[in-house]
Amino acid sequence: MSSNSITVSNLTKKFSFSQKNPSSGWLKNLFSPETKEIIAVDDISFSVKNGERIAFIGPNGAGKSTTIKMLTGILFPTSGKIDILGFDPTKDRKKLAYQIGTVFGQRSQLLPNLPLTDSLEFFGVMYDMPEKEIKKRIAELIKLFDLGSFINQPVRKLSLGQRMRAEVASSLIHKPKIILLDEPTIGLDVVAKKSLRDLLLKINNEENTTIFLTSHDVGDIESLCERTIVINHGIIIKDLPTQNLAKTFIYEKYIDLIALNNFNNFPKLPEGINYSSKDKNKITVIIDINKITVQKSLKKLLDLFEVEDIDVYNADLETVIRHIYEKAL
Repeated sequence: MSSNSITVSNLTKKFSFSQKNPSSGWLKNLFSPETKEIIAVDDISFSVKNGERIAFIGPNGAGKSTTIKMLTGILFPTSGKIDILGFDPTKDRKKLAYQIGTVFGQRSQLLPNLPLTDSLEFFGVMYDMPEKEIKKRIAELIKLFDLGSFINQPVRKLSLGQRMRAEVASSLIHKPKIILLDEPTIGLDVVAKKSLRDLLLKINNEENTTIFLTSHDVGDIESLCERTIVINHGIIIKDLPTQNLAKTFIYEKYIDLIALNNFNNFPKLPEGINYSSKDKNKITVIIDINKITVQKSLKKLLDLFEVEDIDVYNADLETVIRHIYEKAL
């Protein structure tokens, strides 16, 4: 048996559409419109191991959703191959559906006017589970996701945090080997986000469920994913451990200067160094290491300020990802 849950080889998806040419007459545009082609996904290859937690990220229009739709069999690729748990989504979409779960943060799959139990039972029946097994699995999910206090309420009366826990629970009713999550924490408050992330990690740990996540929330990526694939213009531009993102892409360093007494003035800084924040007790500067080294920056700063302590550190992951997107765009 393969150690990979997902194997993608030379995957490409092209879309063709008609486009009016302003210089052509309306008759020609009507009967002989020009055809334009865009490449949404451009010859990408990657694999995901069983039980791995992957972030698949990129700016809007990068090709993330198109890739996920091909992985689930909603879209057929123009060329290339996909193997998910031994299935080809283009040929075995129904069989594959029994092995994967999906959660879309902006689209609910629950029955809004009925109690949550009805949705869970419905999905159990949909996946051809025996009645006894459905009841057992629902009991497990109620305990695991702490659904007991609202399990009999209509879904439309649940808070957003409660609903998202219920969405993930329903996607796991049939014990899928892979769960694909698209912006699962969108709109949630800090407490609800942490709760959902903890539950996903627990599912990954206890049931070895592979997690394939797309999100613009850096907290999701940092908390959940051990590996990050960055895509833009349909091309994978980086595939590396999440903890190495900053080391690979960072071109800024931050320096905190703690005043020996008080900072009384804030002079103009040398090229490549800019103020981030400043007050009488502490100054934070950003240095562009493409223009000036950390060593030279420290020397110049110590010539300008009397300091008691210095701290040099990297930008946070959110800043790093923003730089990746800006560079890609």
